[in-house]
Amino acid sequence: MRSLNFFFIFVICLALVLFSIENTEPVAIQVIKGVQVKAPLCVELIMAAGLGAILAWLFSLWSRMQRTLASRQEIRQAREKQQRIQELEQDIERYKAEVEGKQPLLESAEPISLEIAAIEGTTAEITAN
Repeated sequence: MRSLNFFFIFVICLALVLFSIENTEPVAIQVIKGVQVKAPLCVELIMAAGLGAILAWLFSLWSRMQRTLASRQEIRQAREKQQRIQELEQDIERYKAEVEGKQPLLESAEPISLEIAAIEGTTAEITAN
């Protein structure tokens, strides 16, 4: 890719030099109203091309800076999400340990709850009769 960019820049500069050699007549350019610059066309053309190149370079820097800031923000958000995931996984492990620790209590409570349900069922039958 760099060689392709170099090739295009070389071709543009070569064309600019060849055009400048052929156009050395002085030309007047009005920069703003009342201000007129008289210089050879080749000098004015080279200055215009140089200004365009500088503006393109500045735009490239600006775009690169925006992409860098956006990627940093995405990386920061990904790290925050990863940290939150780890916290939630630790919570799940802690809750599993709590449930496993209370499992014997729950198993011993099941027969009692069945007896209570049976008693409630018989009382409901008695009240219904």
